[in-house]
Amino acid sequence: MMELSFEYMNKLASQIQFISALLCGFSLTILVLLFDKKGSDRVSINIFRCSILATGTFLVSIFAMTNVFMMTTKGFPFKAESKDLVFPNTLGIISFFIGIASIAIIISLVGWTKSKSLGIFSTIIGIIALILIILMMT
Repeated sequence: MMELSFEYMNKLASQIQFISALLCGFSLTILVLLFDKKGSDRVSINIFRCSILATGTFLVSIFAMTNVFMMTTKGFPFKAESKDLVFPNTLGIISFFIGIASIAIIISLVGWTKSKSLGIFSTIIGIIALILIILMMT
């Protein structure tokens, strides 16, 4: 396995933090809007669950990447080694991808709250978006 330099990991952690913060705000907004809604149909409950999952995983990603960011920044007061970064880096990336998948599921489900044709359309868009995101990340 190839070992990344601290400088590269620092920049990567910074970017993942930024993206996670934006998407966390997006999923939190959905969560708050659905919390106010009185409807309790199955689709709305699943959107609510996915929004909770997305918000939580993006928060974990933000704090895990903050840990990586701090440890790889020049001037960190303690000696940081590559093995110290394995857990927060792995946790941050896994939670980031779970959050991305949750957002794609929200996109796929939201159309079903209006009509069958809109549901099919939103599901197709959600699947295409998830596939393209995965392709761009690999």
